[in-house]
Amino acid sequence: MKNRLIQLFMISGLLAFFACGPSQNESDSEIGAEGIEISEGIDRTILPIKHPERVRYSELDVRNTTPPPKFEVTAPKDAPNVVIILMDDMGFAVPETFGGPAYMPTLDRLAKNGLTYNRFHTTALCTPTRAALLTGYNPHSVNLGIITELATSYPGYTSIRPQSITPLAEVLRQNGYSTAQFGKSHETPTWEKSSNGPQDRWPTHSGFEKFYGFLGGITNNWAPVIYDGVTMIETPSYPGYHFTNDMTNQAVSWVNKQQALQPDKPFFIYYAPGATRAPHHAPKEYSAKYKGKFDKGWDVLREETLERQKKLGIVPANTILPPKPEQIQDWADLSPVEQKLFARQMEVFAGFAEHTDHEIGRLIDAIEEMGELDNTIIFFIAGDNGSSAEGQQTGMFNEWTYFNRVKENVDDMMKLYDEWGTESTIPHMASGWAVATNSPFTWTKQMASDFGGTRNGMVVHWPKGIKSKGEMRNQFGFVADVAPTVYEVTGIPSPKMVNGIAQDPIEGTSLAYSFNNGDAPEQHTVQYFEIGGNRAVYQDGWYARTIHQAPFLPEPFNTLQNDVWELYNTKEDFSLSNDLSQKEPQKLKDMQSLFMKEAEKYHVLPIDDRTVERMIAEVAGRPTVMAPGRTSMKLTKDMKGLGVDVFPNLQNTSYTITAEVEVGPGGNGVLVCQGGRFGGLSFYVKNGKPFFTYNFLGLNSTTISSTQTLAPGKHTLVYDFKYDGGGPGRGGVGTITVDGQKFGEGRIERTQPGIFSVVDLADVGVDLGTVVADYGTSSKFNGNIKNVTIQRIAATVPSEAPAIID
Repeated sequence: MKNRLIQLFMISGLLAFFACGPSQNESDSEIGAEGIEISEGIDRTILPIKHPERVRYSELDVRNTTPPPKFEVTAPKDAPNVVIILMDDMGFAVPETFGGPAYMPTLDRLAKNGLTYNRFHTTALCTPTRAALLTGYNPHSVNLGIITELATSYPGYTSIRPQSITPLAEVLRQNGYSTAQFGKSHETPTWEKSSNGPQDRWPTHSGFEKFYGFLGGITNNWAPVIYDGVTMIETPSYPGYHFTNDMTNQAVSWVNKQQALQPDKPFFIYYAPGATRAPHHAPKEYSAKYKGKFDKGWDVLREETLERQKKLGIVPANTILPPKPEQIQDWADLSPVEQKLFARQMEVFAGFAEHTDHEIGRLIDAIEEMGELDNTIIFFIAGDNGSSAEGQQTGMFNEWTYFNRVKENVDDMMKLYDEWGTESTIPHMASGWAVATNSPFTWTKQMASDFGGTRNGMVVHWPKGIKSKGEMRNQFGFVADVAPTVYEVTGIPSPKMVNGIAQDPIEGTSLAYSFNNGDAPEQHTVQYFEIGGNRAVYQDGWYARTIHQAPFLPEPFNTLQNDVWELYNTKEDFSLSNDLSQKEPQKLKDMQSLFMKEAEKYHVLPIDDRTVERMIAEVAGRPTVMAPGRTSMKLTKDMKGLGVDVFPNLQNTSYTITAEVEVGPGGNGVLVCQGGRFGGLSFYVKNGKPFFTYNFLGLNSTTISSTQTLAPGKHTLVYDFKYDGGGPGRGGVGTITVDGQKFGEGRIERTQPGIFSVVDLADVGVDLGTVVADYGTSSKFNGNIKNVTIQRIAATVPSEAPAIID
């Protein structure tokens, strides 16, 4: 028996030896030492990459054959790792690297050892920027010309990525890269954000093998709703929890494991924190670093920033600071109380920026410790648009007041002065700070026709591939240029065919030509811009634009037909201070014609400047789970994370909630809820009694209480709300019945006309994220929920509700 085992081991060894021999079918590809067919010389323009045809054998006994080589698609030899870091709502003049007040040593370190781009542009809004970044195409080409919550049925705005455009992550994945995304994803259509999908446009079906983050434009950094892949998970609980720290832990863990298992395989990491978008949530120790730094106000900050920018060479020495918008008050005209509150808002924002940079530094350090930093190309884009003026003139402790057009009171906000940026607030800073942190420009986020909305600093770091260190690059660049740059430096082409579907030609322009030649003529010479009617076009230094509407004003300045156009020579006028439209009327006319040509080519037309109407899916023409004519939805237990265009819209309407349940003694917990601490509603049981709470924007809550306790057993619990009507945001009467018997009734004086939240979503049997009401020890229902039916009775189309902009 022993001899037989020895023979078997010897045969196994011989088989292993012969497995390294040549294939019966010759291949043009190189054969590796382990019999793996290396994917050099293959056609990478057609995806998926075709595997060799299988060998056919006629021999009966495997011992008399030579095994075929294994086939594996690998990345091109020495292809670099790729890391794209995208900050959120960070204006051009926020980081010290670009002359701003926020200390960001990680960004500064990368800049000193890499390249700084001072004429790089985004789209002025998050979703369009991310669509262009992750594909290499113009945002309207990807059908993401606006955020998903405002999608319409028109090409350019449907939020459905065309099959003829394949994301960068998917191309890299099919070419031998490990891929992962951490943080914000705001490209999935709203009606597809449920466990039922479809999930074709979720991150893990868009090329990322790992996704850890949130879907949508906003997150509560202290209490986020997190997806790991396509599964909603419970938020980790540890002292000092903050989402940016959590996502960084996940990113570091992933890349360490990836390198441990496949050290020869390059990785692609897309790191997109919710910072510094509102809510501005910063650990107190970071906000404290900026105590008193902004007491001089936003006017002084603009001036000081411009001087620093000139000294750093970020802007030309002759750059002029243009006037700020007339709607932004002079700091000197504010009351002492206003100045104190507003300075605090900026302290928290700056602390938020520094804290995020620190977390990014942890990821960079991890890559360096594993010896991969030299051959990792890092794109650090300091903002997906300019700083946000959605905080209005005074800022707000609860940014959902903006989406519902409810103005907050300075005196009331002062009561939260010490808690600003903590779990007690989801705050936004006053719009004066947005203008200041977009210096030296006039306007802000959403303003696609001003560099204050679209000019964002970028640093590129790649020691192995970029010889220049600490140099400035001033060639014009656009966010769609990043993907073509990655394709060029990795040696992977943008595909011509994917899954049998011909791909559109790439629209961005690689920036690699500028890496080692600072004087190289710019190659991206024409670019349109458009968001909500704010539109412009760039050509060879010339820039024509029209300012159509501002985020802190309820109405546009003009109709689309009557907009006033301006003309600038950006090679001589960095800050857009000298309008040449009167001196160069023919040039302006030519540029306007160019815009229309580009707009038609890239699906920008027809332009849609509606705001209120586009909130409502039925009016905008986008799909919802609540298809036309459907007025009710029956939910089962444990359904959670139901968001906009998935859960029935209960704004400005009468409705009933019917819950079929079984309770035991001392029943507790949520039947169904929508929203959270900063606005929402909840139907629940507490100490055996049914309750309904309507939380109006965290400003006040109304609770309708039951007069009786439920007997153990099966019951039908109903909450019926009769809306007053007569316009949006009105009140009504709510009634609780149990098995047909009235248990409670009360009046709700005011309701939210817009939305509750895209952070705290609708849940059955629990209240995840922040909670709508006080449930006692737990929000989880301790009985059994058979089903919960939501019936919408009659809806009033809001004519005054706010636009959802992110």
